[in-house]
Amino acid sequence: MSLRLLISLLAGVALASSAQAQELAKVKGVVELFTSQGCASCPPADAAFQKLVSQGNVVALAYHVDYWNYMGWNDTMSSKENTARQYAYARTLGRSNVYTPQAIINGRDHLNGADLTAINLKLDQFDRGGKGLTVPVHAAMKGDELEIKIGAGEGKANVVVAYFDRDQLVTVAKGENTGRQIAYMHSVSDVETVGMWDGKPMNLVLPASVMEKSDRDGLAVLLQSASSGGDPAAIIGATVLTIGNGRN
Repeated sequence: MSLRLLISLLAGVALASSAQAQELAKVKGVVELFTSQGCASCPPADAAFQKLVSQGNVVALAYHVDYWNYMGWNDTMSSKENTARQYAYARTLGRSNVYTPQAIINGRDHLNGADLTAINLKLDQFDRGGKGLTVPVHAAMKGDELEIKIGAGEGKANVVVAYFDRDQLVTVAKGENTGRQIAYMHSVSDVETVGMWDGKPMNLVLPASVMEKSDRDGLAVLLQSASSGGDPAAIIGATVLTIGNGRN
């Protein structure tokens, strides 16, 4: 075998490996889990959610709701805003009620949050059917600023940033999960709309100080459409960015 042919073959292998790495790194969808430390059926979903995070190809966000707090344990990460987001999704999906653990997939459908197989199947189904993440979104820290880049596409959408705590370990002292020590990941502490996308490529720059509030160590950028009533709807682009090593 000639040296030129060998170099050519090695280059081909390198290109194939690079393409495979890019395909594996492709984000295939967004899963938003609505959960509670006071919900007896939620720990299996919280465990499944950890596996989603570790997959590396899903933007996974956990929203702790506050309506289970009456059971005697106030969820340490719950908020009325998280509950309001879940009810907003219910209106978008034409539902009259909410439940935990509920997983919202790409803002388009809902599933039992503990059913990891069904969640991945739905993500794949949406991806194949053109209801996945069709618009590229990238986020990176540039010195003291957070830079968000969004590609071209069709329609209009809000640029939404969800700030989360990377990981926490909680010992539940009261309620249905009394005595259990539960690990939580990507628990959302705040959500804000930072811009509007109109189908054209755009860049946004935010001060890095936003990450310093509430000891935030991660964020997700969602390109999310809205219903006619202004409620969150289909997510057409997303990315996630973690900072630091997390904490227990």
